Amino acid sequence: MKVAVLMGGWSAEREVSLMSGRGVAKACRTLGHETHEIDMDRDVAAVLSALAPDIVFNALHGVPGEDGTVQGMLDMLGLRYTHSGVAASVVAIDKELTKRVLVPAGIRMPEGRIVETESLHAGDPLPRPYVLKPVNEGSSVGIAIVTADSNYGDPIARDAAGPWQDFKTLLAEPFVGTRELTVAVLGDRPLAVTELIPTRGFYDFDAKYTEGLTEHRCPADLPQDVAARAMADAVKAHQLLGCEGVSRSDFRYDDQGPEGLYLLETNTQPGMTPLSLVPEQARHVGMTYEHLVQRIIDEALEGTGP
Repeated sequence: MKVAVLMGGWSAEREVSLMSGRGVAKACRTLGHETHEIDMDRDVAAVLSALAPDIVFNALHGVPGEDGTVQGMLDMLGLRYTHSGVAASVVAIDKELTKRVLVPAGIRMPEGRIVETESLHAGDPLPRPYVLKPVNEGSSVGIAIVTADSNYGDPIARDAAGPWQDFKTLLAEPFVGTRELTVAVLGDRPLAVTELIPTRGFYDFDAKYTEGLTEHRCPADLPQDVAARAMADAVKAHQLLGCEGVSRSDFRYDDQGPEGLYLLETNTQPGMTPLSLVPEQARHVGMTYEHLVQRIIDEALEGTGP
């Protein structure tokens, strides 16, 4: 097949996307596909139209590659593409919209509220400790944990070195659990539960993508009922949000049994870098990186796209 690997772009996750895309492109060539790497620019529609690929492997992360914008463009061009379509992408990248879909269906998520960033300098939106995060970014971009003894000040000082300064509004959530878990879903099959243990601080952007900063335990050392609940909730979220191909749901867990499990978000285009969690879980169930890439392509070709 002729495969276009769409990567890069201009989001805060550009470099991660390039790593994902290069890994996917290498796998596609190993699989024998005619492979074209496309670092997305503003002329991407014209480039793809001229290339006319059989499938677009969407290796973009963040906006506009993961929020439905690129998906809508590809639909307009009549091109098949991997991962989720417009509706699922629009909802899943917005953490508040995700809650509106998943919480009524019985999936536990931290309660939270949208706050104006400017209001943080007048007082805390929630009792400390709490988490501040952008509403529609992934890879832990812009996340801060505000604790009673944090160096952000009380209230948060205007000159505090926090990651929120680039965002007009933020989602404030109570800090829940002490353990970070994640579950990948391929099609409707959960692969495994991985526990992520940062060697310093918390599981932020640097911890995710810098070798040696996070220990991955796959499978996680969990009670059987907790692991089963995490996998079931990940599949349920995948289905309720309308995800296609592969997704990855992130959780916090407080060691209090299944009721101590909280889903934080579902990623519709999880990373495919050497340190990424989906390839790691695929290896755990006996699937090579190349096999995983081909499965994602096959899922897209078997879907209901153009």
